[in-house]
Amino acid sequence: QVQVVESGGGLVQAGGSLRLSCAASGSRFSFNKMDWYRQAPGKQRELVAGIAGDSTTNYADSVKGRFTISRDNAKNTVLLQMNSLKPEDTAVYYCNARIWTGTSFVNYWGQGTQVTVSS
Repeated sequence: QVQVVESGGGLVQAGGSLRLSCAASGSRFSFNKMDWYRQAPGKQRELVAGIAGDSTTNYADSVKGRFTISRDNAKNTVLLQMNSLKPEDTAVYYCNARIWTGTSFVNYWGQGTQVTVSS
């Protein structure tokens, strides 16, 4: 059974930093892509940052230069270092881990971790 577990959320003042961690386990296939999404109250879930198996990264424009995503393939973990946080970064952050079964992609979601940035 595949599990995706996030940790590291919390309350921080504007300008501060947080580091989120996501651990994926239980798949006999490699985790192809791992992404961080976020969803603020009343808004749609949006992609924040992603990292492929070859460590290619992509970021939302709103977080470029402030957030850094990295991964440890051996441990199937992905980190999101968030610096210079702003109140508009407040959201529930979700980790998505994708596997390729050989015939299709399958996505697995974590339960989310709350990030609150006070002004």
